[in-house]
Amino acid sequence: MSKGKQAEDGNGSEKMVVSSYDEAMEALSSLITKRSRADKSNKGDGFDLLFDYIKILELEDPIKQMKIIHVAGTKGKGSTCTFTESILRNCGFRTGLFTSPHLIDVRERFRLEGSDISEEKFLAYFWWCWDRLKERTSDEVPMPTYFRFLALLAFKIFAAEQVDVAILEVGLGGKFDATNVVENPVVCGIASLGYDHMEILGNTLGQIAGEKAGIFKRGVPAFTVPQPEEAMNVLAQKASQLDVNLEIAAPLDPILMSGLHLGLEGEHQYMNAGLAIALCSTWLQRTGHVGINYLNQTTSLPDEFIKGLATASLQGRAQIVPDQFIESESPGDLVFYLDGAHSPESMDVCANWFSLATKEDSPYNQFSDSKGLQKAGQNGPFRKNATQVISRKMEHCHLICYSLMDTNELVCLQMQILLFNCMSVRDPQLLLPRLVNACASHGVHFKKALFVPNTSVYYKVGTGASPAADAQIDLSWQMTLQRLWESLILGEKGRDAKNAELTCEVVSDDTDKGAHSSENSTVFTSLPLAINWLRDSVRKNQSVRFQVLVTGSLHLVGDVLRLIKK
Repeated sequence: MSKGKQAEDGNGSEKMVVSSYDEAMEALSSLITKRSRADKSNKGDGFDLLFDYIKILELEDPIKQMKIIHVAGTKGKGSTCTFTESILRNCGFRTGLFTSPHLIDVRERFRLEGSDISEEKFLAYFWWCWDRLKERTSDEVPMPTYFRFLALLAFKIFAAEQVDVAILEVGLGGKFDATNVVENPVVCGIASLGYDHMEILGNTLGQIAGEKAGIFKRGVPAFTVPQPEEAMNVLAQKASQLDVNLEIAAPLDPILMSGLHLGLEGEHQYMNAGLAIALCSTWLQRTGHVGINYLNQTTSLPDEFIKGLATASLQGRAQIVPDQFIESESPGDLVFYLDGAHSPESMDVCANWFSLATKEDSPYNQFSDSKGLQKAGQNGPFRKNATQVISRKMEHCHLICYSLMDTNELVCLQMQILLFNCMSVRDPQLLLPRLVNACASHGVHFKKALFVPNTSVYYKVGTGASPAADAQIDLSWQMTLQRLWESLILGEKGRDAKNAELTCEVVSDDTDKGAHSSENSTVFTSLPLAINWLRDSVRKNQSVRFQVLVTGSLHLVGDVLRLIKK
C-alpha cells in the first residue's frame, strides 16, 4: 500500500490510511474469483465464513443495532430500495443505501443521504477493512470474495457514519447472499420474482422463491408484490414456518402523487413504489415513530412520501440520455434509452417503456429537463426546411420524410436501433424474442441491431477497466446473438412495406472497421466502434432521429454511459 494522507473514521477516533483510488481498485479486483457463477459449488459457498469476517471487523454489535430494511427479488428490488431510501431521507432520516451492481464507479454502491460516498471516505473505510482482514485471515478463513467484501464494507460504512436506517439490496438470491448476515432487520421486502440466475437459484419459480425467502427472519414482518401463484405459495409457506406476517403491498395509485410523476420511469414502478411505501410505513412504526401509519391511507400520502417518490433517481433503469459528445447539425439526434433488463419479464417491461417513450419523442412533445434532453419546439431538431429533399437514399439507410399539415416544415422519421449484450449464463432465446414481440405489439420495429462485447471486464474494477489494446476479443457469443436476431427478424410477420423500405443497408467497409454485418444486424469488436458507427450515421443522415435502446446487461449500460456522458 502506498502512503497517503491520514483520515479519521466516522467516530472521529481511529486513523486510517488513504491511498490512491487506483490502488484500492487493484486490491479490490484481486478478490474477484475467476470461477464461473454457474459453477454449482457457488451455492452457499462457505456462508458461515461471513460471521468470521464480521468478528474480525468488530461489526457484530453495530449490525445488531442497525435499523435495517432488507429487500430481495428478481426485478425491481433496486428500484424499491431507491424509492425507500428517498422517502425516508425526505422524512428527515440519515440514510445508508447499499445496491449492486455499479455502472461506472464502485462508490455508487454506497450511498449516504442520497449521494455516492465520497472518494476520501471510501478509501478510508476500504483500507480499514482491508488491513484488518489481510492481517487476520488464514488458509482456514481466507480473504472474502469480491461481493462479500463490498457487503462487509457497507456495514462498516453505515455503522461508522451512524445512519438512522440502512437499506440493503440483496446481490443474488437471498439465503446465501452476503447481506443475509443480518439477523434482526426491521422489515423485509420481496420484489417481483421471475426467471433469472437459474444456474444458481433453481429452474422453477418455486425454487427461486425459496431462495429469495431466505431473507425472512422469525417474527419480522415482510411485504411482497403480487406474484405468480407458484412463487406466492412458496413465500407464504416460508413465512408461516418463521411466524412472519407476510402481506401483499398494493401498487401505488398514481392519483396519490398529487399530480407529480415518479422519479423512476415506467408503469411497473408503481408496483415498486407501493412496496416501498409499505416498507417505509412499517419501518417508521416499528422504530417508535408512533402515530404514523400510511398503509391504510388510501386517499392521500404525506408530502414527504410524495417528494421522496418524485425525486428518486437510479442510473441505468429506464434512463434517457442524449449523446453529449456528438457534433451534428441537430443536437439530440442520437438519443440512448438505457435499461439494464436481463430477464424475460424485465424485457417485456423494458420493451413497453421504450415503445411508449420513443412515441412521446415527437415534435409535439417536450422532453423533461430532468432527462437532460433538448426541448423540441418550433425551432427544435425535428424541423427541417421544405427545400430539403423529401425522400432520398442515404449511405446507411433508406428513409422517407413525411410532411406536416404545414407544408413549409417537415418531420423526419425516427429510427429505432438495438444495442445489446447479455451474459452467457443467460438464455438469449428467452430474452430477444420477448423484446422483439413486445415492441412489435406497439408497432415498434428495430431497423438494426448492434451486438458488442462489454467494455468493462469482470476481473478488474475501476472506471477505466477495459481489455488491453492488443487483447484477442472472442466474439463467438456475439455472433450467436446475431444469428438468433437474424432468424427472429426473418421470421417476423406483419412488417409492412414502409418498414421494409427502412431496413438499414450495410456500409461496405464495416469489415475493415472491425464489424461483422448481416442484413439486419452488425457485430462490432468493441463498444467504442459501435458508438462511432452511430455517430457517423447521424452525421450523414441528419434528418433522422436515432433512438438507441441499450439493454440486456447493466454492465453494458454502464459502459455506454461512460462513453456518452460528460
